[in-house]
Amino acid sequence: MGSNAKQTKYIIVSGGVISGIGKGIIASSTGLLLKTLGLTVTSIKIDPYLNIDAGTLSPLDHGEVFVLDDGGEVDLDLGNYERYLNVTLTRDNNITTGKIYREVIDKERRGDYLGKTVQVVPHITNAIQDWVERVGGVPTTENGRIPDVCIVELGGTVGDIESAPFIEAMRQFQFRVGHDNFCLIHVSLVPVVGAVGEQKTKPTQASVRDLRGLGLSPDILACRSAIPFAEGIREKLSMFCQVSPKQVFSVHDCESLYHVPILLQQQGIIDVLNERLKLKDLTISSERRAEGDSLWVQWREFARRRARDLDEVTIAIVGKYTYLTDSYISVVKALEHAALNINRKVKLSWVEASDLEEASKHKDPLKYHEAWQQMCAANGILVPGGFGERGVEGKVLAAKWAREHNIPYLGICLGLQVAVIEFARNVCGMPSAHSTEFRENCDEPVVIFMPEIDRTTMGGTMRLGSRPTKFQDSEFARQSKIKQLYAGADEVHERHRHRYEVNPEKVAAFEAKGLHFVGRDAETGERMEILELANHPYYVAAQYHPEYLTRPLSPSPPFLGLLLAASGQLDAYLAGQDVTHEVDTKLKM
Repeated sequence: MGSNAKQTKYIIVSGGVISGIGKGIIASSTGLLLKTLGLTVTSIKIDPYLNIDAGTLSPLDHGEVFVLDDGGEVDLDLGNYERYLNVTLTRDNNITTGKIYREVIDKERRGDYLGKTVQVVPHITNAIQDWVERVGGVPTTENGRIPDVCIVELGGTVGDIESAPFIEAMRQFQFRVGHDNFCLIHVSLVPVVGAVGEQKTKPTQASVRDLRGLGLSPDILACRSAIPFAEGIREKLSMFCQVSPKQVFSVHDCESLYHVPILLQQQGIIDVLNERLKLKDLTISSERRAEGDSLWVQWREFARRRARDLDEVTIAIVGKYTYLTDSYISVVKALEHAALNINRKVKLSWVEASDLEEASKHKDPLKYHEAWQQMCAANGILVPGGFGERGVEGKVLAAKWAREHNIPYLGICLGLQVAVIEFARNVCGMPSAHSTEFRENCDEPVVIFMPEIDRTTMGGTMRLGSRPTKFQDSEFARQSKIKQLYAGADEVHERHRHRYEVNPEKVAAFEAKGLHFVGRDAETGERMEILELANHPYYVAAQYHPEYLTRPLSPSPPFLGLLLAASGQLDAYLAGQDVTHEVDTKLKM
């Protein structure tokens, strides 16, 4: 065992009864609370599916694909970790069955196992443990500190066939790292049944029994329920699950997910973790403790604003995966963060892009008119990324509506491309303008396939990860709203995920009509990254995905601009006025 692993403590978060129970939020909340003590925290997500990564999964099947700085396409829970813990993770922080088996099979082909029979135990389980131990000791913050604690979320549900090797690996891992360096949080369900709302503990009892049968005993029970524990429920769970009452936590529905850390802290989870992991034996400088105290004050204020009755700002999200809002979870969080930092509450209006199209008017007139009614009622319009032709013309219509009616607009990835298509058709006299993604042989290709991208292999072949964008040295770019929102920076680093780009041959025609590409890639200057429309309250689009870098206490600048414009505060903000002057506790923007 390496020296890094010896000083890193591990908290494993498992789930029982049902999937989607909230393991990710409980893992993130626990990590946040440890950070408030001044500890350095990292995290790992284990996904037991056979895919190498999440890149080829449909958002409607698995939710959003989150992109990391190094280009890793990972589960959306890693987005929660980055936002809650303010860390920068890598693709290695997401373990899948596919990655583990590929590593073991590659070793076998090289002859690393010296002729032995390669088996799930010990070879697969050892590979899992080695991966967790290696990544658990990698610094994830700018200060370069080795993590004090690594939180490992075990995806799926205890008892699943695909999770079995990971459960067995964690059973062995508790002995590898030692008793004082291993803590297991088991997240389970306490359903409310019947007209009288009786809470039932049997599902949790059965789940813990299954877990114990596999060789793991929970140190903490986090019980999800619609309501707080009724009298006697905590004691009953304690008795039948063999944990003390102080180790049983009620994680009931509350005002928002930002209140979950407060809920756990009020029930004493920090004391339990201190006792179980001997956290007080760790050396924490006074500076780090002060940082932790400040973080907790800021977080409580942020959660308090989320629960307050603030003025609402309505944003229409025009997308193609709106039936599963987890497809856009980072976009939703970026809007929430921006709104709460300017003392507003965002109201989301989900608009299915295809419902805006003329064909929908004849096919389903009710949906068509409801969609346009939502557009007309919105204070701002956001068109997020997406793949495939369905709904593209609806997104073009949304961009046109925002441009012609001076509605604040933010386009992301495909949202930039449809803004360009719309402008080319309706302002630049190119009626057949389109993207070669949807019309390969169109007469006016204003969006084209990037020359370096692989056309045959789908997984991991896009332009991915953090890339620098340089603001142009033109008079318009220097005075642009988006550059001011980025605090006048000459260069910004944001995360990308795309195969198509604006055709550089058409850029001069667009800029001559007032659509300015104020940011271009720093490597060549030929790739259009940020556009801003002249003489408009806020019409901005980015080829990158700014939502991936949003933080509760540090909102993404393009989203902040959209919310400020939609609430009528942008000009005051850019003039240096304090738009949250009536709030007692300021958030660090």
